Amino acid sequence: MAGKHGCPCCPNTEEPRAVPLSTAKAQTALAPADQLWSTSRDQAVRLRMEGSGPASETPITVHQLFMETVENYGDRPALVSKTEGQWVTLTWRQYHEQCRAAAKSFLKLGLERYHGVGILGFNSAEWFISNVGCIFAGGLATGIYTTNSPEACQYVAESCEANILVVENQKQLEKILQVKDQLPHLKAIVQYKGELQQKAPFLYTWAEFMKQGEDVPDEQLDAVIDSLRANECCTLIFTSGTTGNPKGVMLSHDNLTWTVRTASLVAGLKYGEEVLVSYLPLSHVAAQLIDMWMCVCFAMTTYFADPDALKGSLVNTLKEARPTCFLGVPRVWEKMQEKMKAAGAKASPMRSAVAGWAKSIGLQYNYSVMNGENQVPWGFMLANNLVFKRVREALGLDRCKLCFTGAAPVTKDTLEYFMSLNMPLLELYGMSESSGPHTISSNSSYCIASCGKVMPGAKTKLENPDQDGSGEICFWGRHVFMGYLNMPDKTTEALDQDGWLHSGDLGRHDKNDFLFITGRIKELIITAGGENIPPVLIEDSVKSEVAIISNAMLIGDRLKFLSIMVTLKCVVDDNGDPTDALTPEALSFCQQHDVTATTVSGIIANKEPAIYTAIQEGIERVNARATSNAQKIQKFVILEQDFSIGGGELGPTMKLRRPIVVKMYQEKINELYGVATEK
Repeated sequence: MAGKHGCPCCPNTEEPRAVPLSTAKAQTALAPADQLWSTSRDQAVRLRMEGSGPASETPITVHQLFMETVENYGDRPALVSKTEGQWVTLTWRQYHEQCRAAAKSFLKLGLERYHGVGILGFNSAEWFISNVGCIFAGGLATGIYTTNSPEACQYVAESCEANILVVENQKQLEKILQVKDQLPHLKAIVQYKGELQQKAPFLYTWAEFMKQGEDVPDEQLDAVIDSLRANECCTLIFTSGTTGNPKGVMLSHDNLTWTVRTASLVAGLKYGEEVLVSYLPLSHVAAQLIDMWMCVCFAMTTYFADPDALKGSLVNTLKEARPTCFLGVPRVWEKMQEKMKAAGAKASPMRSAVAGWAKSIGLQYNYSVMNGENQVPWGFMLANNLVFKRVREALGLDRCKLCFTGAAPVTKDTLEYFMSLNMPLLELYGMSESSGPHTISSNSSYCIASCGKVMPGAKTKLENPDQDGSGEICFWGRHVFMGYLNMPDKTTEALDQDGWLHSGDLGRHDKNDFLFITGRIKELIITAGGENIPPVLIEDSVKSEVAIISNAMLIGDRLKFLSIMVTLKCVVDDNGDPTDALTPEALSFCQQHDVTATTVSGIIANKEPAIYTAIQEGIERVNARATSNAQKIQKFVILEQDFSIGGGELGPTMKLRRPIVVKMYQEKINELYGVATEK
């Protein structure tokens, strides 16, 4: 593949000349650098500039990007938050003023250059202002997952040598106070929601914090802003650490500004017109890039969801904000699908027939769009008016032109379901180390089950391809990260000597250059017989064959055969934790099989024969399509409770944490294989 894209190993290495940016009224100077990578907080990198095309764009800092928007769209709404039931709006000009005020306060409280400001809390205007203000003040903005333990918070805060921590509430503050003595660089803690329960000289409310810098002169802040360089670090994204300690991904100004400008062009966004809802964790690269930086780039309006968004309140925010683009992780789309299916099961036969007819037309139409034919089937307008519009309105997505999915694999079943409702989900693929996206799907260019095509100005190489053309996906471009903070060994594992980022994912291209992910090298199950088996496709097949199954995880690494652990669809409580009660969809599955059980424990305790047989038959249908005997599932076990973030089985973006699940259920796994070996 590399030859086809031209050799990026010898990019144009000359430093780009400083080009004055008319709007930002500043020259873009780059810090001297001769290497493509760095692991020191204060060491710049050489940018992967090209002589022409998108990769030749003049590098700019986050501040310059922000200023362009303030100058052109200063009076448009930027951030919209709910305070005591009322929406409160900050315009771009006000947002910018607050970022400057926060930057001054950070300087006043002793933020040193290239030191961290750790931010620990749910998405809010204060989160954004702290993040941008930290960068303006020359610090490293560092999100911390709200689900982190006190020890994990300490690890991140110490790694970035945080001078200041910004926390949401008492619950998060208590975590930091437990480990404060192990944070020698920490000078102040700011709590942005609720009243402080205790007084201490280093503790500030948000209002107190914002006043701290009032006597810092503009010249002092402007001098810091003028010293920012596009090829220096400004943000740290800590990987969620499914294996080992989290790594601090160093992103430069150029990583953020170039990526967001380039990726947004593919999406076809309009300046000053787009609306977005922010609800995914901001410590994760996807939400940070889209919610914070894409909004800056395109003067978008961001509405903040409630902290319990993923527990069910998200749809209320969507209905009020009516976003024009929306990023859902696969689990969010799956939950919407489950809710709509449950509602559909209660509809009258007439309504069900109309919905079924409309969905078949929707699927037919969207497949024709995907194949470039754009044939509008007879009855499409009627289906749109009777069904599609109503569904979109019920979801709050009636204005949504771009429905993105990413951060974890999504099933074909879910993709086709939304295609049938005339809402094609556009898959993105990338990683923290590529500043978010690497390949992008758009309304005019998507292919079901693919992750789209490489961003303009970036390149993909498939290393060591097998006979099917599937190899390790490697990235090149200005979106590729600087390095892992203080981890040279891990950095050289990820970046080879020519500067290609090795993703650890396996993929192949089709004849139209769409990228398909075929597995993950670390996730590959290697059986005792030496067969390499990518688990996700098999797990997805089992889930789509048996409607009562919620999550499935394949087992078989270094073992004689494959088995699978499955969970049943259950109701989730207000904390997002699974309960024992079956969902309406699971209950109707039971009724179809003449089973009266209403709980997961009821099914397991009675080893409910009809349910166990239905699962076994679903697995046999999957096995019938297996490419080899080694890929056939021999045994299964139903787990007592579904996977969740709180339970530890899922990461912050609902990604399955396989090594952790194996540890948690080791006894069950031993039973599956122990019994087998005694026979």
